[in-house]
Order: sequence, then C-alpha cells, then structure tokens
Amino acid sequence: MRIDIITVLPEMLVSPLNCSILKRARDKGLAEIVVHNLRDYSTNKFRKIDDYPFGGEAGMVMQIEPIDRAISALKEQREYDEVIFTSPDGETFDQPMANSLSMLNNIIILCGHYKGIDYRIREHLITREISVGDYVLTGGELPALAITDAVVRLIPGVLGDEQSALSDSFQDNLLAPPVYSRPAEYKGWRVPDILLSGHQAKIDNWRHEQALERTRRLRPDLLGDDID
Repeated sequence: MRIDIITVLPEMLVSPLNCSILKRARDKGLAEIVVHNLRDYSTNKFRKIDDYPFGGEAGMVMQIEPIDRAISALKEQREYDEVIFTSPDGETFDQPMANSLSMLNNIIILCGHYKGIDYRIREHLITREISVGDYVLTGGELPALAITDAVVRLIPGVLGDEQSALSDSFQDNLLAPPVYSRPAEYKGWRVPDILLSGHQAKIDNWRHEQALERTRRLRPDLLGDDID
C-alpha cells in the first residue's frame, strides 16, 4: 500500500512516521508512506501557497494551483483509489472506515491548513473528506497521522500477531475487554481467576461478556438498539 501525504508542515510528520508500527511497516516494504511539501509545487518565488479569501473574510486560504499541481503530479505516476481531505466537516473516521481503506492500493491525504482550502479543490479534486472528531485543529497533519496509523496497522504482516488487530476496540462494534499481565497479584489486586483457569472457551466467553458490559456502560451508542 502507498500513502502520499501533502502538507505545508512535512517536518511535523517525520518523527511519527519513523517510529513503532509505521516504521516496521515501511521497513518491511508493506507500506510506502511519502510526505510531500506543498511549497515545492508553488510557482511563487517565495514558495507561497496561500492568499486572502475573496469576500473579505478573516484568515488565509490555501490556493488551488499548488494543490492541483501536487495531485496532478502524483496521478501522472500511478492511479489512486482515494484522494482524501482531512476536514472537520467530513465523514467521521471510525474502525470500519479504517478497515475499508486498508484494502486499497494507493491513497492521497491532503492536509488542510490556515482558514481552509479553496473550495474548488473539494468540488473537483477530492474524492473523500474525513474528520477525526467534532473539533478544530491547527492543521490536517495530526488527522492524517491518525488515519495512516489506523490503516497501516491493519495491513497483513504489519503486526507481529495479526489476531491482535482483530481483537481491538470497535472491530465488532464492541470496546475491547480488560487485559492483564504478570504478576497475577499485586498489592492485593488480583487478576480475574477465569484468566488463570486455562479453559479457553470459558475465557473467550468471559472476554465477550466483559466487552459487552463495557460497551453498554461506556459507549451504548455502538450497540444501537441492541442494548437490552
């Protein structure tokens, strides 16, 4: 899988993309993640990529030309399944969406900044708009990282134990059950006896019940009408 991220702050992405699961995926050749500095596509001698909005509103707007040039240059090299714009008014990102995106071959993520981007970009160049929540961030770099991390870890071979991703929260519309490790007792706080029993079927049943209970208590919206 290849993910191309277009941003005005490439330095903001360097460290996270070279750590942990994302680094492992890149080192294994399972994910190619390329960061593009939007200023490289500016024709302005000062590499400017923003200007004042028509109509006199406050703030600056990312211009259409450098973004079009960047996306067009990438499309000349390969076909893309999605051209994503990170926006607070896009579809809310969730685990099913991450699952769906992880099965694609090539995607572009455009990080917004300033007041926003020229709306013609959203009308003509973007295929999908994604939000990571109902709040506003300084730019789209953090949402792009969140999307990239959630998607890449689902690619087969990225995680050491592929079953781990399948048991994550939200995979089956349930929160993950509690997890414990050694020691079995600490300061009088004991690990539930069932997890020490060795009866896998009973353990699996306990985990499902715990996941259901936690979801009912913390995120009943995930269960919809099935909360009785």
